[in-house]
Amino acid sequence: MTREQRSLFDRWQTFQQLDRLTEHWYWRPGWRVGRSFYTWHVTFDKAAKLHDLVRRVQAELDVPAIDLVPVEGLHLTMQGLGFSDEIGDADVQAIVAAARECCAGLGPFELEIGPVDPDQEGMGLLVRPWAPVEQLRLALRQAIGSVWGSDRVPEPPAGFRPHVTAGYSASNAPAEEVRGRLNRLRGLPPVTVRIDEAHLIELNRDHREYRWITTATVPLGRAGSVDATG
Repeated sequence: MTREQRSLFDRWQTFQQLDRLTEHWYWRPGWRVGRSFYTWHVTFDKAAKLHDLVRRVQAELDVPAIDLVPVEGLHLTMQGLGFSDEIGDADVQAIVAAARECCAGLGPFELEIGPVDPDQEGMGLLVRPWAPVEQLRLALRQAIGSVWGSDRVPEPPAGFRPHVTAGYSASNAPAEEVRGRLNRLRGLPPVTVRIDEAHLIELNRDHREYRWITTATVPLGRAGSVDATG
């Protein structure tokens, strides 16, 4: 059994025993209304097959206990940077330039996304293989460390689990109904998505939904970067 399969198995075992969901939208430390956060994501604006899969999953999850993610909001969280009111433009530009260099040696790669992979806060989709995603995250961490120093890179290197979320828990609702609906979706086959760039985004969550402005786009395996207007 691969580590991705082991993770999926263990998480389903835990979810089958879950009594109640946990509302996803509680305020984490530092967050407040109007505040935004710089973070590196992979996004899926043009991933039509993934959009179709997510719509199929969401058709079964259209219940009050779940806040569904719009297809334009689908993302794979990679590496946080920090609150936008605490990071100057010069540092942002330097980190983006460093990320361009660190990612130039990484080629595009393909991921399988699916099947459903839930927990108490989110109804997600398994991402595999993890290795190329971890390599991309390491490159982004190296870029941050080259500007700020390795001891100032946010978030621990361990404990990262690639995933794409189709819906977030809207309240601390009983898990039984959602679990029954998700059990009917376990056989849905995955889709394949090509990953060829990473995005630095300015993320906001004021309205029980993740919305963002793209600050920079960094391609994999090519020199140069494209800003939000390019």
